[in-house]
Amino acid sequence: MTFPKLDTRTLTLLEAEQALAIASEGRATAETLAGLSTHPDSRVRAQVARHPNTPVEVLASLAATFPREVLDNPGLPLMRLARPHLLNVFPAEGVTALLALPNTPGWVLDGAARHEDFSVRAALAARSELGAQSVETLAGDPSWQVREAVAGRPDLPEALLRQLAADEDYDVRKAVAARPDLPGDVLRTLVGDAHGTVRASVARRLDLPLDCLLNLATDEDTDVLTTLARRVDLPRSVRAWLAEHEHPSVRAAALQAWNVPGPWLNRAEHDAEAEVRAALARRPDLPPDLLIRLAADEAEMVRRALLERNDLPEEATVFLARAPEQDIRLHVASAEGLTPAVLNVLLEDPDTAIRTILAVRPDLGSERLARLAGDREAEVRRAVAYAEHPGEHVLTTLAADPNAGVRRAAARHRDLPPALLPALAADPDEGVRLAVAGREDLPAELRELLSRDPDESVRAEVGGGSA
Repeated sequence: MTFPKLDTRTLTLLEAEQALAIASEGRATAETLAGLSTHPDSRVRAQVARHPNTPVEVLASLAATFPREVLDNPGLPLMRLARPHLLNVFPAEGVTALLALPNTPGWVLDGAARHEDFSVRAALAARSELGAQSVETLAGDPSWQVREAVAGRPDLPEALLRQLAADEDYDVRKAVAARPDLPGDVLRTLVGDAHGTVRASVARRLDLPLDCLLNLATDEDTDVLTTLARRVDLPRSVRAWLAEHEHPSVRAAALQAWNVPGPWLNRAEHDAEAEVRAALARRPDLPPDLLIRLAADEAEMVRRALLERNDLPEEATVFLARAPEQDIRLHVASAEGLTPAVLNVLLEDPDTAIRTILAVRPDLGSERLARLAGDREAEVRRAVAYAEHPGEHVLTTLAADPNAGVRRAAARHRDLPPALLPALAADPDEGVRLAVAGREDLPAELRELLSRDPDESVRAEVGGGSA
C-alpha cells in the first residue's frame, strides 16, 4: 500500500482508519511515525509503538501508555545494540510502566538500576524477583526513597534489615519498624529512635511487647501517644492516663478504643476541646440522649462528626437541619429516611439550594411540594417541576408560573394534564413552545399549530421544518 506524500504537521488530523493504515505500512518513515505518535486515537499510537521504524525518542514517549507494545517492538533489539544505555532516554514513568509488566526482561531491570530518576530505582527495588546482589546494591542507593522501598521487601536478609534499621533517614527506619519480622533487639532499638514517626510506627505493631508498650507510654511526642492511645490492648493504668492527657489529640484517640468506661464518655462530653467531643460523637455505642446533646454542640467539628452516623435520633437530626453551616444542612437534606419533622424544618430553610434539593425528594409529599411550588425563588419552583409525581394541582400552578424557565420545565413533565397544553403551545416564550413541540403526546391540532410557529427551532422540533 502506498500513500501520497504526507504533511507531517497535519497527520494528527487524519481520520483514525486512514492514520491506522499509514502507521501499519511497513515502509512508514520515522518522520511519519513521529507525526502519528500524538494522534488522538489510541489505536494509532499503539501501532506506532509497535512499528520497528519508530524512533527511540518516540518510543520513549509512548512507553508509559503502551509498555507492552514498546517492549514487543521488533526493532528494539537493534536499538539496544546501537544505544547500550537505551533506557536513559525513557522518562521515569515509561520505565516504571515497563517494570510493572509481568516477566520483564533482564535488560530492562539492569537499565532501571542505572536510571538517573530515583522513582525508577524505587519501583525496581519493590520487584520480587530481584537477585540478592541487586537488592544489596539498592539498599545502599543514595536516594532514601529507594532504600525505603528495599526496607519494605518481604525477603530482606537480616544483615540488610539491620543496616536499614540504622539508616540516616527516618523514613527508611520507619519502613523497617513496620516489618513483621523484626528481631527483638532491633525493635527495642527503634522504640528509642530519635524521630517520633519511627516510634509511632513501632507503636502500631500488633505484636508490640509489653515492655516496649510501657516505654512508649512515657514518650513526649504527641503522635506517638496518639497512636498508642488507639490500641485496644493497653493496660488499664496506661489507658486511664492517656484518656486524661493534656493534649486533646491523645484524649480523642483514647476514645477510639473498643470498650470505654461510662465515666470517660461523660468526661469527654464536657471536654473543653472540640476534637475530643468530635471523637466521642463517632463512637458507635452512644445513647440517643447523648447524640441529641452533641448535635446541639457549639463546635462545628462535633456536628460534622455526627454526619458520619446513620443512627441519629430524630431530635438530633432536627438540630443538624438547623445548623449554621450550609453544607451540613445540605447533607441532611440529601439523606434518606428523613422524618416529617426534619422535612418541615428544611422546608423553611433560608437557603435556596436546600429547598431546591427538597423539591426532588420522592418522599416529600404533595402538601410540601405544593408549598414549594409557590416558593419565592424560581429555581426552587423549577425543581418542583422535575419531581417524579408532583400532582395535577402542582403542575397546573407551575404551568402558569410568571417565570418562563419554570413553565418550560412544567411543559416537559410527562404527567402534565392535557388541558394545559393549548395555553403552553401559545406561550409568549419560545422556549416553552419548544418544550411543548417536543412532547410525544402532542395532539394533532397543536402539532399543526406549532408547525407554523414564528420560531424556526419550534417548527423544526415539531417536524414542520423551515418556512
